[in-house]
Amino acid sequence: MSEAVPEADPKPPVRIRKRRRFLRSAGVRFAVLYALVFGISTIVLAASLRYSTVGLLDRQTHEAIRVDARGLATHFTEGGLPALVLTLRNRIDENLNDNAIYLLVDPLGNRIAGNLTRWPQGIDAPHAWYTMPVERAGLRSHALLRYYELPGGFQLLVGRDVSTRSQLRHILRDGLLWALAAMLLLGVLGALVIRGLFKRSLADISATTRAIARGDLTQRVRRSGSGDEFDELAETINDMLDRISRLMDGVRQVSNAIAHDLRTPITRARARLEDAAAHARTTEELRGAVDRATDDLDGVVKVFQALLRIAEIEAGSRRSAFADIDLAPVLDDLAEFFEAAAEERGIGLDIAWPRELPMVGDRDMIQQAIANLLENALKFSPAGCRVSISARMDATHIEIHIADQGAGIPETDRPRATERFYRAESARSTPGSGLGLALVSAIANLHGGILRLDDNRPGLRAVLVLPRRAPNPDSTLRIKLWTQNLKKDALTPTDNS
Repeated sequence: MSEAVPEADPKPPVRIRKRRRFLRSAGVRFAVLYALVFGISTIVLAASLRYSTVGLLDRQTHEAIRVDARGLATHFTEGGLPALVLTLRNRIDENLNDNAIYLLVDPLGNRIAGNLTRWPQGIDAPHAWYTMPVERAGLRSHALLRYYELPGGFQLLVGRDVSTRSQLRHILRDGLLWALAAMLLLGVLGALVIRGLFKRSLADISATTRAIARGDLTQRVRRSGSGDEFDELAETINDMLDRISRLMDGVRQVSNAIAHDLRTPITRARARLEDAAAHARTTEELRGAVDRATDDLDGVVKVFQALLRIAEIEAGSRRSAFADIDLAPVLDDLAEFFEAAAEERGIGLDIAWPRELPMVGDRDMIQQAIANLLENALKFSPAGCRVSISARMDATHIEIHIADQGAGIPETDRPRATERFYRAESARSTPGSGLGLALVSAIANLHGGILRLDDNRPGLRAVLVLPRRAPNPDSTLRIKLWTQNLKKDALTPTDNS
């Protein structure tokens, strides 16, 4: 006999789910925190106000009774009982506010002098404070009293009528309670207002992120225009969404470029192998077809290696290899290496840079970036032209200029020239994968620099701007501003002799 499977707990009602969601809301938590801080501030204010009013009156009354009692004790010590009785009568007669209370009794409790008819019940401990109702001249009032024992068994009661103070305390208490209630109400209203502000400010962000999650990358967070923290958050999110959109466009473009540019060599290699398998009559013919197909596949492998290297550089994983280097020897080696290729193509090579170009960076990557620029300059320069390599340095940056006299890149195509696989129409017939400038740009960004492409009239001038110190997050922006001021300056290199 199988055991009954317990049913799952039913889903909570909609009302309970809404209540839980309401309590988990960040706006509610901020509102409760605001109300709590507001309430604590109100209580502290009320307590300080009470201490500075009623507390001050209490302390003054206690001190007045002590001073009065010391004066009476002095008269009793100096003149005995008659002097004390006379002093009590004089003080009662001179008490304009009628708030002083005195009572002197003998050892048997019989009244000798004072403005109380009898000894109040419950007062039996000397030097203790008592607050109780008393009866004077047929009227009941509230008094603060203190009991003193005198030599000979006499007992003295000194006090003050505090009915007015009690009334003030009640008025102040009622006023504080009403003020506290009003402040709590204002606190709740303020909390609701804060929650509404948070909800309105975050609702647009939530709606935008939900639209992005559904695949609509065109949505952006609206700004109120007040320039507050929510506007800063909206601007940051919008910048992030813009970058995500650009990256997604880049991924689509790269995917399309891979499918377009790699299909041809792969198809060609397949066709050669199939043709060799079907028609090759000798081992040499078959080996030749295999070699040609291998060359095509090697080109595909090089493209993927370049893509992986760009991704590695953009991820910043090579920044740990940064060290103090001198670019002058790097430029010397590259000039010597490319000089033979330039002579073979009938192209002149002009060089000019300082004896030392110290900086912090990855020597191998910078060498590869400069080599890519030089290779492009030689590739697109016709015979009889000249290619120049020059460098300049100031206190913070190094500029490396590589200029050719070829066809150049149209101004409309330059913003996209560093995209992966992008090739202008004039370069379609030239061998290459369209990854060279993308790799140079990635290396420049890793070092906190930029790659700028300018018109050389004729030809192209590639300017690699690198900071001499280790990069920080805002170094690229500073380099852009710095290079804008130098864009029209003529290069004044130092001879390498």
